[in-house]
Amino acid sequence: MLNVSEKNELRQIISSSLDRAEKQWQEGGHLLKASHPITSDSMNESVTNAAEPSKIPGHDIVRDGETVIDEFVAFVADMRDSSKHLICAISPKHADVSGLQRVYYETSALLPALAYAVSKEKGSVTEYLGDGILALFRIDADSRDQAIYASHRAAKNAIGDVRDLVNEALFERYRLPTVDIGVGLACSKTLVTLVGLAPDKQPKAFGECVFRATKLSTGKNEVICDEKLKAIWPSSKGGMLRFSRKNLTNINGYIIGTAA
Repeated sequence: MLNVSEKNELRQIISSSLDRAEKQWQEGGHLLKASHPITSDSMNESVTNAAEPSKIPGHDIVRDGETVIDEFVAFVADMRDSSKHLICAISPKHADVSGLQRVYYETSALLPALAYAVSKEKGSVTEYLGDGILALFRIDADSRDQAIYASHRAAKNAIGDVRDLVNEALFERYRLPTVDIGVGLACSKTLVTLVGLAPDKQPKAFGECVFRATKLSTGKNEVICDEKLKAIWPSSKGGMLRFSRKNLTNINGYIIGTAA
């Protein structure tokens, strides 16, 4: 759980994020700009070697032409039912915003709040996914247990204090119903590489853990891990965690809860 100081800091992050979102909405900042066409020059550049700064833990620079394998716990947090929030209008009697404006404010508050929870546990957000985030916690020989524990603490805070404080702000400002969050955790070896076309190549960790964590983030205010992560979970005498099997589409996972 977050302490009082951290909760106050997170409240400020949420509030300033919503202030900025409101200003951008009023100024029309939600309008999309036309993208630049891909030219033959940029296609030619894509096959040359490149190096890009990276937020992937342990890999500050990622270079083309290098084969880099590493192991991570992937953390995917996702806001549930955002599509319904977009297409299902709320009566002005029950809320002050609706549709696209509602989703914009919800994600504007939620994404930086989730990033805060991850950063507090020394993880790194590598991608923002529209209504969620992908974060990575690096595993090495000396810190496997610590990485697992850290990812779990971040996940518990995401569906706990983070969700509570985001919902508090959204209700106070816009009378919006509560948002729900799912978190998926999975671990595997990954290939750290660059993807895309130059000059806009981006560092990416490509591995099964990312795909599995994404599929496991479909719970409602639940933290669900994959079978591999459960198998290597550190054991302790008198441990208080309970793993409850849950069958999802094309994947099996385990809800992580507290033993009675």
